[in-house]
Amino acid sequence: MNLINMDSENRVVLNVGGIRHETYKATLKKIPATRLSRLTEALANYDPILNEYFFDRHPGVFAQVLNYYRTGKLHYPTDVCGPLFEEELEFWGLDSNQVEPCCWMTYTQHRDTQETLAVLDRLDLDTEKPSEEELARKFGFEEDYYKGTLSWWQEMKPRIWSLFDEPYSSNAAKIIGVVSVFFICISILSFCLKTHPDMRVPFVRNITVRTANGSSAWFLDKTQTNAHIAFFYIECVCNAWFTFEILVRFISSPNKCEFIKSSVNIIDYIATLSFYIDLVLQRFASHLENADILEFFSIIRIMRLFKLTRHSSGLKILIQTFRASAKELTLLVFFLVLGIVIFASLVYYAERIQTNPHNDFNSIPLGLWWALVTMTTVGYGDMVPKTYIGMFVGALCALAGVLTIALPVPVIVSNFAMYYSHTQARAKLPKKRRRVLPVEQPRPPRLPGAVSACGTPGSGPNSGPMGSGGTGPRRMNNKTKDLVSPKSGPIGASIVAISPRTVLDMNPALAMSKPSFESRGPPITSKNFKDTERNATETSKQNFL
Repeated sequence: MNLINMDSENRVVLNVGGIRHETYKATLKKIPATRLSRLTEALANYDPILNEYFFDRHPGVFAQVLNYYRTGKLHYPTDVCGPLFEEELEFWGLDSNQVEPCCWMTYTQHRDTQETLAVLDRLDLDTEKPSEEELARKFGFEEDYYKGTLSWWQEMKPRIWSLFDEPYSSNAAKIIGVVSVFFICISILSFCLKTHPDMRVPFVRNITVRTANGSSAWFLDKTQTNAHIAFFYIECVCNAWFTFEILVRFISSPNKCEFIKSSVNIIDYIATLSFYIDLVLQRFASHLENADILEFFSIIRIMRLFKLTRHSSGLKILIQTFRASAKELTLLVFFLVLGIVIFASLVYYAERIQTNPHNDFNSIPLGLWWALVTMTTVGYGDMVPKTYIGMFVGALCALAGVLTIALPVPVIVSNFAMYYSHTQARAKLPKKRRRVLPVEQPRPPRLPGAVSACGTPGSGPNSGPMGSGGTGPRRMNNKTKDLVSPKSGPIGASIVAISPRTVLDMNPALAMSKPSFESRGPPITSKNFKDTERNATETSKQNFL
């Protein structure tokens, strides 16, 4: 018997979320400095009647927590979200880094998801109009907004910014966005068409020469061609709009430093500045030799296509995919360069082993071009191996190129699919979520004869029907007002403990047949107790009728 009693004393019952767990106290002492290792009967969540500890926590996670105490291995339940698992471990005083390697990849998926959502927040993919409070917080006018002391410029600045930088904020912003896209397309189209021979005007010079007989003659010489004058006016109109747009967006931007450091804005004002530099060079440096080389820098204007990312979330996701796949792309380029150098050297020496009068590989640098177009499966056919050993090297080069390029591509595709799927899911999420009310702590139980909040006994022979210390029943017009607790509201009325003797005193019909609370006569058995209870109930019904 002593061994049985000792075993029962060493066991502890834990009720977590309605599910009871039983273990030894020595098991909970295996991991010190945790919540379960410091259990004492003095805690508020200890129930002396049931002899158990109650915790209103997730029971599914606690099963793995208790298993960690038993086996020393912490596994991750697949039916629980990652942040919830971390919160439960923090409550029990455990370290989330102790998760076993077999569950680590599944457990850390929520961290990757949180990083992806953080990236999407920085991309600003929202297509809904922001509220006035959000705009005030973004521009730093939050205090003035709540005080109602916004100036005229503080009210107009967010509106101007929304018009020119957030195309989906209003119908006017959509119109300005369409105009901006129109000028971008016209500028790019003009930049491309002015290089076509049919769109250029020849520059003819009249040259006078001396003939053999001593007379003079002249002829026309076409030295170069210039773009039609219409393209100049088109570029002037487009760049006037781009200049106006840059100035307005810079003046109304919430953060000037971030505006200047933005990559898309850098392309925008460099492309616009190149137009004005080109005008100055044509005006003052057109007589210089090789002045046409300076026009090469105007190719930066074609980079204005990246401005379309403000109007297309797909382009933002594509650019972010390349940023996230930078390591894979670097690895791809490294292996390509390594393979190009190896196969260029091999094909150079392979073509020299046999007699080959039409050898195309006179040097290794020439072989680099052949290896590049072969590994990328382009194959122009301008350089081909003509010996059997060279053909074998070419076959190996093509196979190596296919494998090298094909391996990192699925990673890039998976990154794009991940960002795109999270964007679609994020767009469907509700913007306003239901607010969860905090849990109110229950009141401690009231004992018979205890003093109520107003300083009067809660029960007794002179107490009212609700045990509030009055001399009689309450009035009907004050009943609801007196019974409702000011903290709990009209639904959760305060409950006052009432002793069994007080209930019998309040009802005369029950008082006539009330049982005695003193122990008299023989000991009460289960049969006698049932008979006594049945007789008391029947007598009460008869007296009441």
